[in-house]
Amino acid sequence: MSEFPPVPLTLEGSALLHQFFRFDWKAWRATPASERERIASQAIDALKDLERTSPEDPIRTALFSELGHKSDLIIVHFRESLEALNQVELSLAQTELYDYLTPVHSYVSVVELGLYESSRKTYEAASAKGLVAHTPEWDAEIASSLTRGRDALAPRLFPAIPDAKYLCFYPMDRKRGEQVNWYTVPFADRQRMMHEHGLIGRRYGDVVKQIISGSIGMDDWEWGVDLFAEDPVVFKKLIYEMRFDQVSAVYALFGQFFIGIRLPIEKLGSWLFGNLVL
Repeated sequence: MSEFPPVPLTLEGSALLHQFFRFDWKAWRATPASERERIASQAIDALKDLERTSPEDPIRTALFSELGHKSDLIIVHFRESLEALNQVELSLAQTELYDYLTPVHSYVSVVELGLYESSRKTYEAASAKGLVAHTPEWDAEIASSLTRGRDALAPRLFPAIPDAKYLCFYPMDRKRGEQVNWYTVPFADRQRMMHEHGLIGRRYGDVVKQIISGSIGMDDWEWGVDLFAEDPVVFKKLIYEMRFDQVSAVYALFGQFFIGIRLPIEKLGSWLFGNLVL
């Protein structure tokens, strides 16, 4: 593989925005009850418009009540473009409820499928045709392969937000230090480690829905990880087991972890009055 590009091919899909808000409970309690009910009703209508375009369509915006001190509400948006995400931000900012929300964190990324396995096959197939890396003919061959992959994997590239009770989100990097640097490891070794890493995730596939998004050049970390499940303890088990494999034990860096409980948008009014009604 030394004559081939060191960069694995990737496929990109939906644009993702995670918003984390602190809620101003003091100001909210000082607002007359009738005003609070009106503001809550307006916010529910606005969020339901963002949630999906019709009852039959996939969920594109989801609301979570966050545990801990990092924020109070998490709002997750899946859209077709960055422009669409920016419109979501602007639409939310027009609601009166937004006056009680303080953004404390956010994360921008795009759904990414890493193709370590198929990259090698694609590069070898192009080379077997006598194509030289990075020539126009090579680039056209690679682009054609990616188009076929994109069509075949469209449901994974443009997923709905899973309708699960719990969310765990965290960002991560690969180490780039002087002694340990993922990006200097030979392609074949990275391919092997990623294959072993992926096998662990597949074993949890029936209880955890995992969505990986790439954020290099878009946010402070290289990837964002969303885990959705009906039992939050499986987050602990999955992540703990993964830390024993080589790619995590040696090459991974993790950011903050955020955990939330699904808050049905129609129940937002109850939450605003101090009751988590699920």
